[in-house]
Amino acid sequence: MAGDSESIVSEYLDQNPQLAQWVDTFRGYCESNKQWEARKEFILRNMEAFPSVQQEQEQGGSSNNSSLDRLLSLSMVWANHVFLGCNYPSAVMDKIKEMGEGIVVQDAPVHKTMKELLGKGKRGASTQGDGDGCLKRGKCGSWSASQKSGPTPQAPAEHQPFFNRLYKAVAWKLVSAGGFGPNLDHFEILRSCVESCKQTVTCVFVPLKDIAGLPAGRTQKEGHVCEIRCQTVYMGTGYGRDEAAAKAMASKEALKVFQGRKVTVKICRRRFKARDVEDLVLLDEQPRSQGFPPALSYPFEDEKEEKIELEDASL
Repeated sequence: MAGDSESIVSEYLDQNPQLAQWVDTFRGYCESNKQWEARKEFILRNMEAFPSVQQEQEQGGSSNNSSLDRLLSLSMVWANHVFLGCNYPSAVMDKIKEMGEGIVVQDAPVHKTMKELLGKGKRGASTQGDGDGCLKRGKCGSWSASQKSGPTPQAPAEHQPFFNRLYKAVAWKLVSAGGFGPNLDHFEILRSCVESCKQTVTCVFVPLKDIAGLPAGRTQKEGHVCEIRCQTVYMGTGYGRDEAAAKAMASKEALKVFQGRKVTVKICRRRFKARDVEDLVLLDEQPRSQGFPPALSYPFEDEKEEKIELEDASL
């Protein structure tokens, strides 16, 4: 953040040490100092608009608070937009821009669309929120504009503490629901557990007919495929007649991983756009006799801006 804004926040927290300690409990373990300082300012600036949040903080409470959950969710949406370039429905974008007005992020990343990069009218993939706690990405297009790099060797160890916490949250949730079964709302269980750990679920949807490499008999079938990730880690894939059914099946597959004694984040090889890539995958202790479904998304883009050279057809 800009120096003036940062100093104001620091001075305010110095005068309110209890508030400083309370707000720091909401920092995500993967957030850099820059990202957290910006999101922290967003939370502090908007606490007055959520009176029950401020009251809970003053009382030192830790009970469930829907207002607090909403404020934290909006802060994550705002941070995802600023630092990752995520876009959401217009009503959500208007809301977070209004709430984030006045917050200055120094050297904020600049995000360009495929259309802007290529200078052509070809439409790329679209991103929007589906309003139920998961980020939704539309039809996957061809990503020829940037090179891909895999997860770092340290990534599994960095992500493991979060999934250890999530494992405990899911275990308790399933116990309270009477155990894992076909009649559960698998996505709601997964979403609520992830959000209780202060993160969000990412859902990527692709029409079945748009997936290359399927057997001829399946390419004409109606339906959708859904891939679920959290913290860039792949959790499960599901197929269904529509997006809701596909998401439900993917959530069920994701929850199956939590049935063992522990979960482990590992780097595994997966197929993505006709090539093999290294991906972060959440695994249980069961041996796998088959490979993973093809990846619908690949979040490990090179952070360095790639120079794009376009050939002039007239030359």
